[in-house]
Amino acid sequence: MQQKYALNILTGHPPKWNDPLMLGEKWLNSLLKSIIQGFDVWMHFHVGAEKKEIEHPELANDISCIVDEESCIDPSFKTERCYVRITAQYILQKLLALKYHEGDFCVRTINNILNRLGYTLKKVQKIKPLKKIAETDEIFTNVKKHNKEAESNDRTIQISLDVKAKTKVGNLSRGGYSRTQKANQAEDHDHHWTETLVPLGIRETKSEDITFIFGKSKETSDFIVDGLEMWWDEKGYDKSNYDTLLINLDNGKPVAGNTRRFIQRIIKFSKKIGIPIHLVYYPPYHSKYNPIERVWAALENYWKGLILDTVENTLEIAKKMTWCQKAPLVFMNNNTYESPIKIDDNKYKSFDKNLQRNEILPKWDIFINPVV
Repeated sequence: MQQKYALNILTGHPPKWNDPLMLGEKWLNSLLKSIIQGFDVWMHFHVGAEKKEIEHPELANDISCIVDEESCIDPSFKTERCYVRITAQYILQKLLALKYHEGDFCVRTINNILNRLGYTLKKVQKIKPLKKIAETDEIFTNVKKHNKEAESNDRTIQISLDVKAKTKVGNLSRGGYSRTQKANQAEDHDHHWTETLVPLGIRETKSEDITFIFGKSKETSDFIVDGLEMWWDEKGYDKSNYDTLLINLDNGKPVAGNTRRFIQRIIKFSKKIGIPIHLVYYPPYHSKYNPIERVWAALENYWKGLILDTVENTLEIAKKMTWCQKAPLVFMNNNTYESPIKIDDNKYKSFDKNLQRNEILPKWDIFINPVV
């Protein structure tokens, strides 16, 4: 009888205390004992069975040995990285061939043990630059130095600039997720798109204001400097309050320090705004350190679950993205840009009077003075 009442109490259905015999001391002690015993049984059931590593103390070590044996060195011998790609099913077969028996554990158990040992599924991360030139460390030191000086100088405008990979416009899936009652439907194969946009991004690193300029033509020096002019005209900076515009860039061809058309256009832009421009470049193959790259990552994460089916819709979606709780300025540049304009040697030499190049890093640190 006490066991029956104990079960009712444990399952949330207490009995009606209408029987005088239930109030006896002996009866209550017996009930309490049944409750304690039942609670122990319930806790054991609730927690689950013991981990297989406890039941088989050598199991974790045996799995680690199998994984280590199946790893192989980089076939090119250029690194010490090891590669391994084996399944839980394969490990189970190897364990059964050692000393274990069918029914000791299943594939799911092996997966759980692999996770507990740290052998979780991981995506290959593209974090190691492909190459590193001799000046890389000096370039980074130079970038940090000038950025730090700009951050502490109220009379310096500091921006980071870069062009994102081209964005295809059409009924295409970008591989993301969106919280809707019905999933967005895109084309089965991403072979057809209506437009291709070239996004230019400008990040003001002090205020964290963001500007996007989208174009439909080629990524050229003219497209980039025209975007700078659109940004400057919209922001309305008073040149009397500033001494320098510092621009962080990567070393891409359209903005490189030895691209003649870019140098010509950026000198012209400096004369237009009436203040010097300081071009500070990140090292080749290290463009991901440029601050604007973080904004591109945020934009991609924002719109990858959506369908960019028209140019207008793409621009509206970009306007709704936020960075540091701020919405970006978004513009469309409908100009058509042809292949880069060639500048002859004599004309290029005439630019030297406006340029002051770093003696050690002439291609990665350029000061442009609008007034000679």
